[in-house]
Amino acid sequence: MKIAKSFRWEMAHRLQCHKGKCFNLHGHSYKMEVEFEGSVDSNTGMVLDYFVVKDIVAPLVKKLDHSVIIWEKDKILIEKISALNSAHVIVPFESTAENLVGYFLEKISKSNLPKNIIKVKVRVCETENTYAEDEMVL
Repeated sequence: MKIAKSFRWEMAHRLQCHKGKCFNLHGHSYKMEVEFEGSVDSNTGMVLDYFVVKDIVAPLVKKLDHSVIIWEKDKILIEKISALNSAHVIVPFESTAENLVGYFLEKISKSNLPKNIIKVKVRVCETENTYAEDEMVL
């Protein structure tokens, strides 16, 4: 059985690896769908309580919401955003949709999930018609 919950946030970034417009600082209205697969708990009748899903994922999203996510190697942007005293998160990767999926999968898989959960899938939509998706078997 599978359950899923969606989350939304606003975030700015730039891709130093990009040869086009995405090299420039810009923002997106992100949407993420997190799916949990496992057996239905006979005591609760649920795979996982949606409130538990929110408790796990919402703090991760809140940290990124209305901030600038910056690759740790982008020293110029770190300096400028810090000087503005603007919200930012420094990460050890380029902030592509693919890397964001990996970031969320790692964080979610390290949370205290019940033993009946066997797989987690994350889909990060950068725009309304583009996304990256991956899953992790626990």
